[in-house]
This record gives sequence, structure tokens and C-alpha cells, in this order.
Amino acid sequence: MRTKDYLLCYDISDKKRLAKIAKIIEADAMRIQRSVYFYEKVSKKELKSLIERVLAILDEKADDFRVYTIKNKGICLGNAVDLDNPLILL
Repeated sequence: MRTKDYLLCYDISDKKRLAKIAKIIEADAMRIQRSVYFYEKVSKKELKSLIERVLAILDEKADDFRVYTIKNKGICLGNAVDLDNPLILL
């Protein structure tokens, strides 16, 4: 099974939703900063499961959640999960 490393970031406007989402992510990923996590050696299935659990709580109009793939040479910003506007940097 092939795995990858990811950087998870969020900006949640409601404290209750923030606490729930943080708890979900902290169960599997390592906190780097307040709203930034390192999710190491994860399969696509595991990543999809985490994203689905977060999206079930997220308010798509008020909150922001992003997932970046970490490649050998750093972070590939072109692979973001954004609800309204994908972040694409060339």
C-alpha cells in the first residue's frame, strides 16, 4: 500500500466546531501549530476518511480546510482541498 505525507490546515470560525475538528485531526496527525498538522504515511483511503469526518462538521460558508501533499522536496501547493476556491500556485 502506497502512502504519502500531508499538511492539514484549517481556519474554523466557531469554537465548538473548532474543538470537534481539532479532536478528529489530533487523533491521527501531529500538531505543528495551532491549526496546522502533519499527517504522516497515510493511504488515500485513510486521508479520504479523515476528510469526510471533517467535512461532516465544517461550515462550508464560514470555515476553511486545506490538505497539502508533502513531496520529497517540500510541499506541493497545487494539490489543495478547498471548498470554494482551489489554491493553485505555479
